[in-house]
Amino acid sequence: MKAVIAGAGIAGLVAARQLGLAGWDVELLEKSGGPRPEGYMMDFFGPGVEAAERIGLYPQLAAAAYRVGSVDYVDATGRTTSRLDYDQFARFAGGKLLSLLRPDIEQAALAALDDVPSGRVKIRYGAAVSSVRSTDDGACVSVAGPPEATVAADLLIGADGIHSDVRAQVFGPQSEYLRPLGMRAAAFIVTEPALNAQFRNRFILTDTIDRMAGLYSLRSNKVAVFLAYRDASEASGRRGNQSPRERLRREFTGLGPTTDRLLALCPEYPYDDVVAQIVMPRWQKGRTVLLGDAGGAVSLLAGQGGSLAIAGAALLADILAPIRSAEEINPALAEFERRWRPVVEEAQAAGRRAASTFLPANRTKQLLRRWIIRATHLPGIEQLVARRIVGSTLR
Repeated sequence: MKAVIAGAGIAGLVAARQLGLAGWDVELLEKSGGPRPEGYMMDFFGPGVEAAERIGLYPQLAAAAYRVGSVDYVDATGRTTSRLDYDQFARFAGGKLLSLLRPDIEQAALAALDDVPSGRVKIRYGAAVSSVRSTDDGACVSVAGPPEATVAADLLIGADGIHSDVRAQVFGPQSEYLRPLGMRAAAFIVTEPALNAQFRNRFILTDTIDRMAGLYSLRSNKVAVFLAYRDASEASGRRGNQSPRERLRREFTGLGPTTDRLLALCPEYPYDDVVAQIVMPRWQKGRTVLLGDAGGAVSLLAGQGGSLAIAGAALLADILAPIRSAEEINPALAEFERRWRPVVEEAQAAGRRAASTFLPANRTKQLLRRWIIRATHLPGIEQLVARRIVGSTLR
């Protein structure tokens, strides 16, 4: 059996590994020139923890994780206005929580391909999908060069992210499925020894209205920067000719000396994208199935993107592993969607709930958020807050 996977992100890499271990031949296509270094800090908890432990990936993830003592909200002067204890949040999430950079998760999944027998999984970087033909009998993928190529397979897995080319080719335009949550998010990493030392082991977020800047100290004197903001030009459709760096400086200058220093170091083209979900009536069409953000993006506000990418990929591979004839693929894909859709939909609901309070629109909502965070240490209240944050992944 042969599968083509579009997208060498977390979901694509894990699916490739698990299918390769099950005896499938896998060709992994990634349009980027190599592993992507950009990405933000994310919390890894929920169904991904169990899946990572089961497939043997958890030790690598734990080794790459960062120690976060607390999440501190600060005003423009640097004064802490509220604080969430991270050990407490770990208890909310079921006892196991890792703080990981998205690129570190991808690197762990990429390294884990060494477990697959030689030749079973082939990765091709710089290979963008230009067209797809998917029927009930198989899939044929045309790959833009150089060199151009056509790849035939029993199965095509679209794991190429929220702006999926596979989804657009097989299921229709992005506009039919993209559900913006009213904001954008940006992320970049800079070298800044002084700030690295000042904020080590704390995740710092500005306590501000309609925009938020965050930072966390990394290894090697680096600082990870996360920015979220409402963008009036998004609603109007007028983005102008500003580069992402110019746009971020326009939005965030004045939030305090720390933020201004990080903006001065911002690269010209940081990660900067809409915060959105992908909502679809089905993830399977012919011999094509969507995986991860391509079919069910939950948004960074749900806090489970990496976790769901690993858990979903592992489940799909588990269901496909016993297959020995192509006729069994379509029923297997239907079974995957039946079992996985409720998990994704619950995480999406959590993301929508978080969107309503993540960027306070006014002073009243800002003060309400402070009160909620301060109240997390009170018996009973902490469980209500936890369920609002992580939904039914709590056990």
